[in-house]
Amino acid sequence: MRKDESILDKNTVISMIDHAVLKPEATDNDVLRECEIAARYGVASVCVKPCHVALAREALKDSKVKVSTVIGFPHGSTTTACKVFEAVEAMENGAEELDMVINIGKLLTGDYDYVREDIKRVVSVAHERGVIVKVIIETALLDLNHKVQACKLAEEAGADFVKTSTGFAGKGATLEDICIMRGAVGPNMKLKASGGIKTFEQAAEFVNAGCERLGTSSTAAIAEEIG
Repeated sequence: MRKDESILDKNTVISMIDHAVLKPEATDNDVLRECEIAARYGVASVCVKPCHVALAREALKDSKVKVSTVIGFPHGSTTTACKVFEAVEAMENGAEELDMVINIGKLLTGDYDYVREDIKRVVSVAHERGVIVKVIIETALLDLNHKVQACKLAEEAGADFVKTSTGFAGKGATLEDICIMRGAVGPNMKLKASGGIKTFEQAAEFVNAGCERLGTSSTAAIAEEIG
């Protein structure tokens, strides 16, 4: 399910970006600077750490850029109750989209019921508020079978997107993984590639492969490269 390459102009690609500001050392001033960049280029969202959601929401109140945040980040190992609380607090602070990390260890253990319920609980509180959920499966840590299983569990739990990576596991998105993920879920499940996307050529390849969102901190470089 590839998109017509003729539509991949700058605005199309940039409008699919979730501009990431997730490094542990990112300060308030860094967040404000990156929000300005996000607003300038008209990305889909700026993805910040939970502690920065309110700051980003205030900084972007006059723009169309949404505020997204991460849940259970980056390892996915907090309890379900903690993830739900984190999600609710983030939404109360202004988050309009949530990127949650699956419990990777439980997936590898084979406790699929736990993983499904973990996702479902977050999805439930998010959808009550009209907030979408992207499920990060962390492809760098999974074999083929676990990648497929993670995608299926996210779909069964009612998530809106499956997402490749946190960007903190040593390896980001690959076209091979996007192909695997697309084949594992139905047409209504959307895909997000994240990690290692630094050029327009890379971004366009992922869009052509079927991704509807791209996670990157290189928005300005991508935009200027083709501007």
